[in-house]
Amino acid sequence: MKKSVASIGLLILSAGLSAQDAIPTGTILPVQLNSSLRSDKARPGEFISARVMQDVPLPAASRIRAGARVSGHVVAVRRASNAGGAEISLRFDTLAMGTQRIPVMTNLRALATMMDVSEAQIPESGPDHGTSEYSWTTDQIGGEVDYRGGGVIVHDSEVVGHSVPNGVLVRVSSKPGTKCRGAVDGNDRPQALWVFSSDACGLYDFPDVTLVHAGRTPPLGEITLQLNKGNVTIRAGSGMLLRVSGIGAATPQPRHYISAGDMSRASYDLVTSSNPGEKTRRR
Repeated sequence: MKKSVASIGLLILSAGLSAQDAIPTGTILPVQLNSSLRSDKARPGEFISARVMQDVPLPAASRIRAGARVSGHVVAVRRASNAGGAEISLRFDTLAMGTQRIPVMTNLRALATMMDVSEAQIPESGPDHGTSEYSWTTDQIGGEVDYRGGGVIVHDSEVVGHSVPNGVLVRVSSKPGTKCRGAVDGNDRPQALWVFSSDACGLYDFPDVTLVHAGRTPPLGEITLQLNKGNVTIRAGSGMLLRVSGIGAATPQPRHYISAGDMSRASYDLVTSSNPGEKTRRR
């Protein structure tokens, strides 16, 4: 393990960058889930992965290329029962670029269904096979408009970024009325948001699902979704914005549980809210 970590460090340093500079805090990874997650099927420790869908710009003219993989595991699962709804916790903690494996801590900024992702890549006028996709006008998840022909991204009447192959580059903004943040730790560079708007935040078209924990606070990097009735399902092809909160693995935190019903848990603690009506909570 020590040899592996040392090798990663040498690879980063050979590019003239420290680990912190290579992937700065606040960098967003726009990813698409490779396989479905279901709270009635998943098991703690189960491998999960997602694909980076757009080149992610980094300092010193470097980048994370589209096609890189972000992976992690299911941390905990509670299946739906007569006593209550379902809950699933997961963590994405490794970025794979070619032969490099870089441990990262991430938190969830936005999650959208596979249908939302698909619709964001269809022109406003409907399927158009006679016009180049580089001339389409499409609607980003969150409401902004991508005028690909003109190369700009518009929020209301304000230009907030520009269109690039496979996505967009915009400066992330906070969303009024929510705890979602704009720039983090001074990282105000244009970010790769793929099919998402600059202020996209929370869950999109997951009825009755609550984001209990986004991973910004302890337990760091742990994302927890909850459904009061039925099982949580996140289908393959769903889109996510994962925000890098640090380089290196998070320290596991002990849990103290009283088991009830059909519950499977890993050895990490959950932080939950007492307000089940709020769709997007602690961020």
